[in-house]
Amino acid sequence: MRDRKSHRAPPRPETPRTRPVGPWEKGTISIHFVRPVAAAVVTRGLDAAGFLREAGIAPALLDLELSRVSPQQYSALWRLFIQRLDDEFFFQDARRMKAGSFALLCRAVVHCTNLSSAIGQTGRYLGILLDDLGIELSATNDAARISLLDRRARGGERGFAHETLLVIVHGLACWLVGRRIPILRAGFAYPKPAHAREYAMLFSAITEFDCPRTFVEFDSHLLDLPVVQNDATVKEFLRVAPENILLKYKNEQGLVARVRRRLRQILPDDLPELDSIAREFHTAPATLRRRLRAEGQTYQSIKDDLRRDLAITYLSSTTKSVQEIARAVGFREPSAFHRAFHKWAHISPGAYRRADVVPASEDSAHRSATPVAAASRKR
Repeated sequence: MRDRKSHRAPPRPETPRTRPVGPWEKGTISIHFVRPVAAAVVTRGLDAAGFLREAGIAPALLDLELSRVSPQQYSALWRLFIQRLDDEFFFQDARRMKAGSFALLCRAVVHCTNLSSAIGQTGRYLGILLDDLGIELSATNDAARISLLDRRARGGERGFAHETLLVIVHGLACWLVGRRIPILRAGFAYPKPAHAREYAMLFSAITEFDCPRTFVEFDSHLLDLPVVQNDATVKEFLRVAPENILLKYKNEQGLVARVRRRLRQILPDDLPELDSIAREFHTAPATLRRRLRAEGQTYQSIKDDLRRDLAITYLSSTTKSVQEIARAVGFREPSAFHRAFHKWAHISPGAYRRADVVPASEDSAHRSATPVAAASRKR
């Protein structure tokens, strides 16, 4: 839905964009979502470093806890995995989800009458496609819940499987009804992971861990929404997948996302102080600060993440010099940009751009090194 334009001053935070939208504006993806993919490649005796490079991802980024990749890079990695290993689900199930499985699922559920029947049909198809994982729909007058069924032992090692299946199912459901389905609450059947802050944008600001089951909840009235897609629109949806599934239906209605959208309109100019943004959102600074904390962010972290995402996209996909990138993300002095980027990613901008990325120190390398990265370097 397009935001309405306000004619009052000061401008409302949802004013239309005043410049073209670039791919960076959809955000970047934490390296925590890349590592399990590389691990799955390693278990098949293949060169994970080669996979990553072919997708445009520097293998040594696996060793850096704060590193991130662009949506295009992650989508390229996913597509490459399907092409080479014939599994659309990264070997997260005992049964391989062969290439073309998701397309068959889409073509089946597109003929359902409403969202409720579509989710039910999705669950039945997943029961055929997968052995370990499935979904179950339940509803009360207040909320509908999609619960994950996992026949394997619980534990943090299943986190990536649960994250990925939820993203697929939620993205498919949103596309079927032609609108974003806000997730009111999410719960996960494993301990809080290191990258839990990502969940606020990916799923919901209200997130719980160590639950009996993994689930997402949304307004039960949405179950009656009609399916608006058809055989013709399936083709375009599949052509863009998985990037549209990964990003299009992120939690864009929360306050963090709204503030981020407002600040995107201002970059690369000086970003305003919190008091100024609070006035635009017609709230007290203390209230805005408290509500942002409730979603797992601060105003400063939103500004830092926004500049970081833009810088990473420029470093990964353009030939702009580091000095030009510094100006583009709002730094007057390249030295200030170097310091800020090193704080965000524990590495210099120039090293991030190169494939031969080296951790900042032996100590940081020891803390953040992963078995996947080690296996990749040995090959």
